[in-house]
Amino acid sequence: MKNLRNSVQLIGRLGKDPEVKTLTSGKNLATFTMATSDVYYNNEGEKVEDTQWHNVVAWGPKADLVSKYLTKGKEIAIEGKLIHRSYETNAGEKRYVTEINLNELLMIGAKKSE
Repeated sequence: MKNLRNSVQLIGRLGKDPEVKTLTSGKNLATFTMATSDVYYNNEGEKVEDTQWHNVVAWGPKADLVSKYLTKGKEIAIEGKLIHRSYETNAGEKRYVTEINLNELLMIGAKKSE
């Protein structure tokens, strides 16, 4: 059997400017949301746009690149590893997070005009 790799590829737009943090280790961490959209026609022939939101995380030099060049509305293509994790809030509630750990980034479009 082939060596299967956890990999996801998306093309979409940033929902907001990336947030960058410097950790105590000195390593940078950038997080941002990305929207992907699909358009289809329902049974009544009406056009429907379905938008999905994705959490993306970039580390180290990739975080530096993200913070320098990406802004809200920028169209990008990414490749990364899909991560599912959970944590417990201070109130004892269990929360689940799905995010993409960025491996590759391609800036493919200008900022969408408003």
